[in-house]
Amino acid sequence: MEQRDATAIPLLQRVFHPSDFSEAGDAAFAHALVIALMAKATLTILHVSDRGHGSWTDFPGVRETLERWRLLPKNSERADVSKLGINVHKVQMSHSDPVESVTTYLDAHGTDLIVLATDQRKWGIPWLNRSGATGIARTSREMTLFIPKGIKGFVSLDDGSISLKNILIPIAPIPSARPAVHAAARLAAGLHREAGTFTLLHVGEEDAMPSVTDPDVSGWHWNRMSKRGDVIDVVNQVAKAIDADLIVMTTDGRNDWFDAMRGSHSERVLQESGCPLLTIPVDGWMASVL
Repeated sequence: MEQRDATAIPLLQRVFHPSDFSEAGDAAFAHALVIALMAKATLTILHVSDRGHGSWTDFPGVRETLERWRLLPKNSERADVSKLGINVHKVQMSHSDPVESVTTYLDAHGTDLIVLATDQRKWGIPWLNRSGATGIARTSREMTLFIPKGIKGFVSLDDGSISLKNILIPIAPIPSARPAVHAAARLAAGLHREAGTFTLLHVGEEDAMPSVTDPDVSGWHWNRMSKRGDVIDVVNQVAKAIDADLIVMTTDGRNDWFDAMRGSHSERVLQESGCPLLTIPVDGWMASVL
């Protein structure tokens, strides 16, 4: 029987954020930092350059950001960051293939959540490139939060404020929606959002909508809807209609040749998304709780 507790998925202990030192990556950094603060986790920021470009001073300023958010006093010391319950590691590597270097690093060190900036267009920095970013997520098989370029997301870089009121969770018989449902519930509860709506969306016949148990999250309510049409089109249309702040999807990766040609559902949603996307690999999530 499924638990109704929002703590049903494991606590995050490690948050991993690859950075290319670009403005597009700043929003992803803000999300990674807030989530690490929420979970009192270790935040690792990795930069990879094929020519050794970049210096330690180019890394996102954690202390400066926390001071701007008024979580630390001005002119704080490095040790003051740990007093907030988080540890920050900054890693710089030189490699001709940033995506391969990221996956190699994760093979050696692991993580519980990856936070990535991504560009829906197929050019630019490899891990800002949509195919590169989703390649990292697919290879690592870890929870991944994608922040599309040009999207502020639900965390303000300016002051650290959080605007998370509407979470859309597409559901289907396969893969199970349970990981996405519990991940969304934990995130809303962990970020201390006092009120909001989880929308469970099934694309297909109404009587075929899978049964999903709703975790209790104080102040939040659950809404269910079924719609017919193309899965990707419907998901993105509903996301816009409800002004979704976040889409959460369980993914089982690419499981047939047709998906390999078009990309998985989560990748195709990301390509057209106007908000962040959190993907939960069903195999990795189930292995961690069994």
